[in-house]
Amino acid sequence: MEWAMEDSALGKTGEVWTGLQSLVMIESTREAINGKKKGERSTEWRYYISSLCASAVEFNQIIRSHWGIENSLHWVLDVAFKEDDSRIRIGDGAENFAVLRRITLNLLKQEKSRKSSMRVKRFSATCNLEYLETVMGVRPR
Repeated sequence: MEWAMEDSALGKTGEVWTGLQSLVMIESTREAINGKKKGERSTEWRYYISSLCASAVEFNQIIRSHWGIENSLHWVLDVAFKEDDSRIRIGDGAENFAVLRRITLNLLKQEKSRKSSMRVKRFSATCNLEYLETVMGVRPR
């Protein structure tokens, strides 16, 4: 279930948030597909404010698209870089390393001379200085 309320129905709320066009509610139901909770369902409601004027169906597509991209990025960072296993906790270290991982991921994605997984490309760059220079853009491809 999803709904969106346009600016004409918002009344004074639009005066509080400049540019507000819509309030959106998305009902999200998930079912676990493996592990101890296999088959277990959970439902949650997510609320959004937006400067976009769109239908509930359009908002649903936009939000699903955003989370698809977000989830795939975090999955790659966890699988290829073991980001979830990081124990960096002091000062700005965790944030700094997160930025470095994303830069590295983008460099590896741009490198097209090898058709390999991110994990293999990353490992190859640690073992082969020429390949590392190619990934970093120091050496021509």
